[in-house]
Amino acid sequence: MSAALRFVAPPPGFDPHIDFELATVEGAEGLFSLRAVRDEGLRVFLVDPATVLGDYAPVITDEQAGELELTDAADAMLLVVANPSDDGVSVNLMAPVVVNTTTGAAAQVILENQDFPIHAPLA
Repeated sequence: MSAALRFVAPPPGFDPHIDFELATVEGAEGLFSLRAVRDEGLRVFLVDPATVLGDYAPVITDEQAGELELTDAADAMLLVVANPSDDGVSVNLMAPVVVNTTTGAAAQVILENQDFPIHAPLA
């Protein structure tokens, strides 16, 4: 699977880029690469939290949903940024990437009033 995404604002560390390609990583269920269209060297890995964290259910604000033109939760794809290190891989649960699957609009949102870790280790 490969999809073109347009972020409503540049994701942290990717300014000024807003156009990206999201692609599945073969042989790794729930793992995706996100590459800037105009600079393929800018890449980050994203994880579908449903494949590794069954109980993760963040809530985005109405304003965040509005920026993505999300009117139905079924149209939202939720991904989290993977951070590899010498100690293993952790994911940022406080700032998920939300994608409107019908339009390709995307945003990395900061969750409000929710107690999720920025570095949640994956087993």
